[in-house]
Amino acid sequence: MADEIWTNELREFVELKPRRSLASEAADNLREFIMLGKLAPGMPVRERDLASAFGISRTPLKEALRILESEGLIVYGPTRRPFVADPSLREINDWLRVQGALEALAGELACGAATDAELDEIARINASIKEARDADGQLEAFRRDMTFHEAIVAASGNAALRETHASYNARLWRVRFLSSQRLAGREATRREHLEIVEALKARDVSAARRALTQHLRTAETNIAAAMAEATEQEGA
Repeated sequence: MADEIWTNELREFVELKPRRSLASEAADNLREFIMLGKLAPGMPVRERDLASAFGISRTPLKEALRILESEGLIVYGPTRRPFVADPSLREINDWLRVQGALEALAGELACGAATDAELDEIARINASIKEARDADGQLEAFRRDMTFHEAIVAASGNAALRETHASYNARLWRVRFLSSQRLAGREATRREHLEIVEALKARDVSAARRALTQHLRTAETNIAAAMAEATEQEGA
């Protein structure tokens, strides 16, 4: 995407959002722009252009880029120029396997620690995913999908687990959003979500761990397929 095109598009995108603190707002908007594929993996990120698009100075912008660097979405080259991260499939799979272990542990802990109200909320969020896809589109459905997983981790009652999971989740948002747009595998994902909810509500530790582990394995397969399809489209 040409610099002028994407900076103008980003400026319009930002103007639609409510104002927050400068650095956090810039990080949130840039994260979502990366997730939507508006800034392609490996693309250089020019700080001056970004600052102009956001209407902020370079200082809060640098802070926003540091936030995204900590999440693995921005990387710096030898000359300290920022780029959109372009992790290999092997790196992504490594992150997914760690995230799978974290979510399996969260499910196990949630079976004992979660309140009935928390488990009801997890079930409600899951039911709202398809509704959001039908009414509001794929992006909102994806947000609720991620909220579903975050709610399970929160229900574990383990703050350290929640913090670690958030770090890996941020790294995986772009590829998980990409895979969520595939029709193939969507029914399997929906079925796995129901199995997770049922295991949690039954407070069945073994079933919850098994269902969450399988769900991340399915995500691994879907992400690999989505990345292969994206590469084919770029080469077409």
